[in-house]
Amino acid sequence: MKDLTPKEIVKKLDEYIVGQDAAKRAAAVAIRNRWRRRQLPDDLRNEVGPSNMILMGPTGVGKTEIARRLANLVNAPFVKVEATKYTEVGYHGRDVESMIRDLVELAIHMVRDEQAEVVREEAERLTEEQLIDTLMPPTAYDQVESAPGSDVADRRHRSREKFRAQLRAGDLDDRIVEVRSESKSTPIGMMATIGTDQMDQDLQGLMERIMPSQPKNRSVPISEARKIIYEQECDKLIDRDKVTDIALKRTEQSGIVFLDELDKLAAPSQTHGPDISRQGVQRDLLPIVEGCTVGTRYGPVKTDHILFIAAGAFHSCKPSDLMPELQGRLPNRVELDSLTRDDFIRILTEPQNALTKQQTALLATEGVFIEFSEDAIVAMADTAYQVNQSTDNIGARRLMTVMEKLVEDISFNAPDRKGESIKIDAAYVNERLKDICEDSNLSRYIL
Repeated sequence: MKDLTPKEIVKKLDEYIVGQDAAKRAAAVAIRNRWRRRQLPDDLRNEVGPSNMILMGPTGVGKTEIARRLANLVNAPFVKVEATKYTEVGYHGRDVESMIRDLVELAIHMVRDEQAEVVREEAERLTEEQLIDTLMPPTAYDQVESAPGSDVADRRHRSREKFRAQLRAGDLDDRIVEVRSESKSTPIGMMATIGTDQMDQDLQGLMERIMPSQPKNRSVPISEARKIIYEQECDKLIDRDKVTDIALKRTEQSGIVFLDELDKLAAPSQTHGPDISRQGVQRDLLPIVEGCTVGTRYGPVKTDHILFIAAGAFHSCKPSDLMPELQGRLPNRVELDSLTRDDFIRILTEPQNALTKQQTALLATEGVFIEFSEDAIVAMADTAYQVNQSTDNIGARRLMTVMEKLVEDISFNAPDRKGESIKIDAAYVNERLKDICEDSNLSRYIL
């Protein structure tokens, strides 16, 4: 984090997201402020809150992508949730605290993967030894006669080394062996219809004790057995208490919650009386965003320093339609711009994950090599922009529908066109999309 200055964060985001400079700058400052807070004295550090924000803009302009790329950049636990999934506590549906539990679960998996990398060499060694033991289990004769230095011991050692060499060379990958694995019992009856995220934490623990993991033997190829045994050895070597402690701390200090569709919680001015799907959720969000303690299966988690990034199109409402208390807990507001024709051209070519690069790589796996000319890029951008203007504006997502329709014939026949090189120009684009673009009703349904 120390090396990631706001300018460098924006530069990294520019590799995947076109435009939206104001949103990138605000997000970069919010992340940098986290590092700055950690440098403060303890008494002042706890007083500095996160730079929670609202990203306002139409769909498909990069709101979610900015938050997701930001989390990947700083290796922070990140969860994207839709505000419309939640209801007020006491009603059927997910309660807002479940988003924090989801964040903790994600942090546990992240830290567990990191710790697995630490013990990887030892786990691989133990996995190899266990596979060799499976291939040549000891017999009663071996146990009696295999004293160190004896002929039996030497022969057994040479056999093990032979199997070791074959395992490392992959010569035995298809050989079937029997391994012991654990599987969770499947809930039955009423419990089968209840998701674990909807259970009380005590009830979850009770269910796990009532229905513990059941070990069973499986016959699988060595290539698959290696993965199963490796995971088991990693679990034995990893300190679970350490994983939990690190994950809880990372959640509290670095967690990011992206709360999408916040505008759907904004109650229209003509609404009368309480609304469990709007004002009720807003009221439940207040303590979570401001800072409270949420109970999870791994222990209590404080939300005081979790970064909340809310987003919404706000077409039929505005942030001021939210409860004033919730507005105050999301003080930073950034408006994202609608995408223009020039933005579409850049999106098709500049990002590392540009659609043209993706399609070129996908078809290359079939031995078909396609090339997009500059006028083809312009034609695709024009088509996407015009359809957005004439129908619903879904932003950059329109480019995906245009691209899929454009290469549909090539993709379908790719296995039969191995070795061909195809150049896609403006004439090809216009020919493939001409009828759809001219018929507004058709473009509404197809593009």
